[in-house]
Amino acid sequence: MGFVPKPYQSILGCLPLFLGAALLQIVFAPQLFFEFGADSSLRSLSVLSVSALSFSSALSITRTSAQAASNQSHTCLGFDRNIYPGDAALSILRKTFVFTSYWLSPPPGEKLNTWKGKRELLVSHGFGFLVLYRGRDSSELKTETDAEGKGIKDATAAVAAAEEEGFAAGTTIFLDIEEGVRLPVTYRLYLRAWSEELKRAGILPGVYCSGIPVKEEAAVTITTAEDIHSQAPPNEVVIWAYNDACPPSPGCAFPENPPTPSTSGISYAAVWQFAQSPRRRKFTARCPAKYAPDGNCYAPNDSEHKWFLDVNTATSADPSGGAK
Repeated sequence: MGFVPKPYQSILGCLPLFLGAALLQIVFAPQLFFEFGADSSLRSLSVLSVSALSFSSALSITRTSAQAASNQSHTCLGFDRNIYPGDAALSILRKTFVFTSYWLSPPPGEKLNTWKGKRELLVSHGFGFLVLYRGRDSSELKTETDAEGKGIKDATAAVAAAEEEGFAAGTTIFLDIEEGVRLPVTYRLYLRAWSEELKRAGILPGVYCSGIPVKEEAAVTITTAEDIHSQAPPNEVVIWAYNDACPPSPGCAFPENPPTPSTSGISYAAVWQFAQSPRRRKFTARCPAKYAPDGNCYAPNDSEHKWFLDVNTATSADPSGGAK
């Protein structure tokens, strides 16, 4: 809420304005005072005071409105998908979304990375980025030493791919973690090694992970996002949380004023993926905005339903800072 000055404060603030103007009138036009008399001059003072008060009020309102506008949170819609949608899709998808995912590695379940070489074209269409690299499955991390070694290896590969694609220093790369539980010790070591190696290269570490609560015991629930956040120093790892459960998700929706990422239930999330394709029925049964009959989510302007996608909201039009 903006600060609104009290009436007496506004009046006191205006006194120098209209008294100064009155003195100038008397100094530079004294004949007016003597010709029309004191009453007329008092009337002039009244007009000046009203004008000054009006000016002060307008100034206060403008200041209050500007402050309110600056305090209002701004959120943006983006999409992500494992397979590049094709060059022809960009102008259509850009009507709804301001940022897109961008894989530096083959996505989960894929052998090829179809996003490779598309950064400049996406920038020319005005897209910001969520830059992604596939994380390991916990079953791949056999020992603590193995986990640390693979964290360094994957970070080195991610940095090399980012440089090849034209992403500058300071870009955030999100490690894709598909496991929606508390992470084992080996995975924490893997993630720490990944993060430290990225920072040494001037890249910011982020994670894509679950923000859906999972019950561990009768009175204990955990999300992967909380587990990671509790282990990392404050603000060290940027969180991109997924939670397509309704509520809090609006379902397959494209609101003009998207919800803030904190609405996901993860207060410190910078990005929230609130819709996935295909839909997961156990989470989406109560969604107010419905998915297509085939269970996927499509952009409003994709009338032919060519490109199923996941929908995200973020506090930035370029969450990874990759459009620089």
